[in-house]
Amino acid sequence: MSLNKQDIIEGLNIADCFTLAMDEEIRHDGLSGNLCGLVVDLDQTPDIELLERRIKQFSESYPLAFASLQQRGKRFYWCQRDNTPQLFFQHHGTEDDLENDFHNLTLNQLINHKQQREKTTPIEFHLITSTTKNTFFIRWIHPFCDARGIDLILKFLSTESADLRLQFDQPNSKALVDIQLDKYRWWQKINLLFKGKRYIHNLDKLQSIIPFNTSQKTVSLNFSVQTLSQEQTRSVLKLARKQVGITGTSLYYIGCFMRALIQLQPDKEGQAYCVPYAFNLRKQRALSPIINNHVCALFAQAPAEIIKDREKLFAHLKQQNTDVIRQKLDYAFLPLMWAGSWLSLDKYGSILRLSSSGLERSSFWFSDVGKLDSPTDGFLGAKINSLFHLSQVTTPPGIAFLCCLYQNQLSISYNYVVPHTNAKQIETLQQLVLAELLKDD
Repeated sequence: MSLNKQDIIEGLNIADCFTLAMDEEIRHDGLSGNLCGLVVDLDQTPDIELLERRIKQFSESYPLAFASLQQRGKRFYWCQRDNTPQLFFQHHGTEDDLENDFHNLTLNQLINHKQQREKTTPIEFHLITSTTKNTFFIRWIHPFCDARGIDLILKFLSTESADLRLQFDQPNSKALVDIQLDKYRWWQKINLLFKGKRYIHNLDKLQSIIPFNTSQKTVSLNFSVQTLSQEQTRSVLKLARKQVGITGTSLYYIGCFMRALIQLQPDKEGQAYCVPYAFNLRKQRALSPIINNHVCALFAQAPAEIIKDREKLFAHLKQQNTDVIRQKLDYAFLPLMWAGSWLSLDKYGSILRLSSSGLERSSFWFSDVGKLDSPTDGFLGAKINSLFHLSQVTTPPGIAFLCCLYQNQLSISYNYVVPHTNAKQIETLQQLVLAELLKDD
């Protein structure tokens, strides 16, 4: 049977398929899919007319923002819609004494909004305002874009010069994941694939610790944000350099979170914390590409006994990462991701989530966007006070630990599934994480 290609705009790259498989897994768990968000706290209401014009310019430059994600045959494509969806929304609260609750409730409703995948708009922009509080929220579905791309979109919207906005992308450029994969000959790709499979097999020898009870019925995603002061952030970065080196900051965050979890729940079943995360293939400060995903997968893993010894833990994580880079295990996931893109979403998602023993592989999800290149001189007439990220997560593991640096302040977003994890547990966890981040032995 021939494939109807009349309304197809473009297909997904191998990293898009990776995030789409997780979208399917999240939906199976009763949540809203692989929805993500960037939350920007502003000191005042931005110029709304100008914001609307910039969003219109963005959608004209990237018409994929209006597309519908649809399955054709065994594969998925971005397709044209019969009707153009709305991209910009405004929400206004009127009760001054409840404005924080109004903003949080609105964010919670938006990140938990359930729709059929075909109906979900790839990206939406929401301005939430009240008497003294203003929040700009970008929500997207992960096959459309990754977190670094959203940082570029925010910068695009705030860039005054039309000529500079034209420099943001090369819309017809090939995906970076494909460019990297094309560097290898066919026999090198096969060697990398088997190298990646052996790496996964070694990870699966240890049963992952699932930190929270995930036996209850899933309800929704919730979040809590911890923003460190500039002084605290300087201390954390100094300690990270001391423990894992200048390029290993993410490993420091991961290790501190592992140690906090094992203090919170010291008797949980399992042998090791296994943490999937992604590294971005974009060059530092590159303005291209914006849309699609340009990441490759990696894992960090540490046995429980090592985690109890802080010095041994960071030495272990650092050596593990060194071995991965030395053996090119980071790029060994590219052919695995390519192979996975040809599987059904159910099969691919199962392989990503479950170890060879049939147990959940991930103890928690982790993302470190790093130092954001977002505007520091204002956003359409408003000043950015702070920002953080949101991400849906499967259950189990039921918790994601998201980090970013903006204006020399570290923001940590704890995204957790209710009722498997509750606000009191997260509050305790935040205290433990902060103590670990600032601990100087």
